[in-house]
Amino acid sequence: MSTELVIDSSQNGSRIALLRNKNLVELHVEEEDNKFKVGDIYLGSVKKIVNGLNAAFIDVGYEKDAFLHYQDLGPNINSLSKLIKLIKNNNFASYNLKGFEKAPEIDKLGKISQVLSKSNQILVQVVKEPISTKGPRLSCELSLAGRFLVLVPFSDTVNVSKKIRSAEERKRLSRLITSIKPANFGVIIRTVAEGQSVTELDKDLRNLVESWEEGMNKLLKAKTRDKVIGEMSMASSIIRDLLNESFDAITVEDEVIFDQMRTYIRTIAPEKEKIVKLYNGKAKLFESFGIEKQIKSLFGQTISLPQGGYLIIEHTEALHVVDVNSGNKSNQESDQENTALKTNLAAVKEIARQLRLRDMGGIIVIDFIDMKKADNKRVIYEAMKEEMKTDRSKNTVLPLTKFGLMQITRQRVRPEMNIITKETCPSCNGTGKIQASILVADKLEKDLDHLAVHQNESKLKIGLHPYLHAYFTQGIVSKRVKWFFKYFKWVQLVRDSSLPVTEYNFLNEAGDIIEINIIENSESE
Repeated sequence: MSTELVIDSSQNGSRIALLRNKNLVELHVEEEDNKFKVGDIYLGSVKKIVNGLNAAFIDVGYEKDAFLHYQDLGPNINSLSKLIKLIKNNNFASYNLKGFEKAPEIDKLGKISQVLSKSNQILVQVVKEPISTKGPRLSCELSLAGRFLVLVPFSDTVNVSKKIRSAEERKRLSRLITSIKPANFGVIIRTVAEGQSVTELDKDLRNLVESWEEGMNKLLKAKTRDKVIGEMSMASSIIRDLLNESFDAITVEDEVIFDQMRTYIRTIAPEKEKIVKLYNGKAKLFESFGIEKQIKSLFGQTISLPQGGYLIIEHTEALHVVDVNSGNKSNQESDQENTALKTNLAAVKEIARQLRLRDMGGIIVIDFIDMKKADNKRVIYEAMKEEMKTDRSKNTVLPLTKFGLMQITRQRVRPEMNIITKETCPSCNGTGKIQASILVADKLEKDLDHLAVHQNESKLKIGLHPYLHAYFTQGIVSKRVKWFFKYFKWVQLVRDSSLPVTEYNFLNEAGDIIEINIIENSESE
């Protein structure tokens, strides 16, 4: 199974597509101004204690105060508060916690008012990004994730991922990490650590401890709302979690991100550095990989299944509902039970993919096609559990009920990915009237003449619909060739199927849209 990461950059951020065998399985949009990512650690201030909820609202700089429940304080909150005071008063310089005396743990069933008070400064970590009208969800059980290990300050335990089945390997890893971890730090050993050498694990642990020390150094001068330790970019975190032998390529079009990716890969897996590639094609990156088309076909309300049948996906405030339908396939099979089983199995794969793709969280209810045999229901249940194993979000799959319903709960840590695929006509804005399509080529040439002659733009690009692209480039002496002899400038044409036929964009060398400053003469003149 081949795995590829494709990163499409723009002025406002980047879109990150994860492909498995050329099929889109994850899509993330990372905006430049998104400050509150899962894993970020902030110095917050307690704004309000709500005893009824046994929780506090924390000011971390978001427009709405973030939420911190008592259960998310962690048993070592007193040790964390003690460290903050020592560092702020410049009384503790050993940021690696060497020689630090931990404070007593808090009661599991205690009250938050016994631990925090208004205006207290506290280190908090984002565990759920702002969603809808809610601010971030926070935790004081801080952790720093690496490729093989997770570092947990103020803990002394070493835990091994349950997915590592071998008892011998679990003992090896536990014994190894216990011998090299620093005092007052706990470690969670991730599944990908299985079979790794001492050198690799020690290197990962050192990097995490260094990140912690850098953060504590920042804390010395930090003010409320300051980010103390930042989670890496979405692209880097995907690489960190998924990089293995099946990873074939990481393709980016921005040179800065290209350098960042190569540097990061060189740090964690030098032998994989060559898989990072800089895209220099003429077509847009997502267009070239066929991702744009997949996005448009996969985010609609109705999703077609490969061998007949389709899904209908509905989103409500409380839950997500998926309805499985056989469509015309029911007319092609004589055995209804067999038809239902085949369609449901095909639906299982697509549903698991859709959950990751749209990042659907909370409760998902799936209405499968009715099957009478209990064995067939068990097959669907086992197939769904197997497909959900590759999902990076925590999830629980329940067996089918007698009515053919399955319930899945999936962890929600960031807003659901929602892309509108039914487009309101951008040319008429729903009025039903547009400029005559026969005139679009004339208007484009008029605008080009103005930019080339009056605004004296050089190295012009035009983003336009593939139909227009074909019109201007067809023939030996095409329209574009004629432009060259007229303006002595070669105009680059870029196919962009996201644009309607009657629209186009002029772009400069940096890829920014050029404003056309045509001053029309008034009739009075």
